[in-house]
Amino acid sequence: MHELINRLRTKQLIWQGSYTPDPMKLQSTGFHTLDEQLGGGFPSSGVIEIKSSPSIGELRLLWPHIKTHRSNRMVVFIQPPGKPCAEQLLSEDLNLDNILIVSPKHTNDALWAAEKCLKSGACSHVLLWQKNLSIHHIRRLQIASEQGECLQFIFKGNASNTLSLPVSLSMTLQPHITGLEVEITKRKGGWPQGRFLLGMNTFSLSQLPQNELSEFRKLG
Repeated sequence: MHELINRLRTKQLIWQGSYTPDPMKLQSTGFHTLDEQLGGGFPSSGVIEIKSSPSIGELRLLWPHIKTHRSNRMVVFIQPPGKPCAEQLLSEDLNLDNILIVSPKHTNDALWAAEKCLKSGACSHVLLWQKNLSIHHIRRLQIASEQGECLQFIFKGNASNTLSLPVSLSMTLQPHITGLEVEITKRKGGWPQGRFLLGMNTFSLSQLPQNELSEFRKLG
């Protein structure tokens, strides 16, 4: 019985009233207001769930963090809803040689690709667009993220299933004239936060070639 309890404790399946978890290593998001709400920033690894309508600025939310913490490793897009705009990536000081776009036809293939990228150690961020994921899927991605010290972002529509998943962080985004309205619905090691306004500096869409404009808008 003692051995069984030790195994369960090692896997953190037993809660102890006197147990204080190790502080999570956090990295600035690049937005002071968001850092304050998150107690310091995004986790350095794990799974972050983002629920939002498409093309409201969800990617602009991530660029400052990705630029600062990519460490010359790969940034991977898996099953994005549109074609990323090269001009926008360059304007964000992202090296196109370190950008990988994977467009598998099937969900299982997308999840397999995400897990392999996370584990590889060659990637700093993996961005995956998936509507319905199970607890089992998230746990596998969490483990892979920790092994490769890589952060996983999962983009889901607001209408996706309401199953509570064991993610490190879950945020719901709504568009606002000055940026985004953000609600932190789940945060590992902390409490959910009410809605708050996140102002975002934007660039002029008129600076983009017309043939790229619609593709950029598909991704936000």
